[in-house]
Amino acid sequence: MPTQTDCERLLREAGLRVTRPRVSVLSAVHAHPHADTDTIIRAVRQGSGVVSHQAVYDVLKALTDARLLRRIQPAGLVARYEARVGDNHHHVVCRGCGAIEDIEVSLDLAGARRSASRAGFAADHAEVVVSGLCRKC
Repeated sequence: MPTQTDCERLLREAGLRVTRPRVSVLSAVHAHPHADTDTIIRAVRQGSGVVSHQAVYDVLKALTDARLLRRIQPAGLVARYEARVGDNHHHVVCRGCGAIEDIEVSLDLAGARRSASRAGFAADHAEVVVSGLCRKC
């Protein structure tokens, strides 16, 4: 998990101003991979005190737009956020409890891009979501 200094550096490198809410949200997502917004809000409030729901939503959008976070929303679930960006990993989702884990799946990205191109798209990302039941369910 990155330190506060690491989070500040990441924000600066992304061209974002360093603010307490941004550092707090970025730290919370690193500490709680695949967390929903309510979990992130609770974590930020535990570490930083009072922060509004809207402030957290705004920061999540800014960090996602800056590609410091990745927003995922598997079918039937609320949006989740993760700090693992820059690779093309995928997810397995439990249909029972909603748990999400990262998985490595071999995907022919070049073939997917060619198919997307033929359909008139310039693809830059592909995502595979595998669903089933986790050990607990």
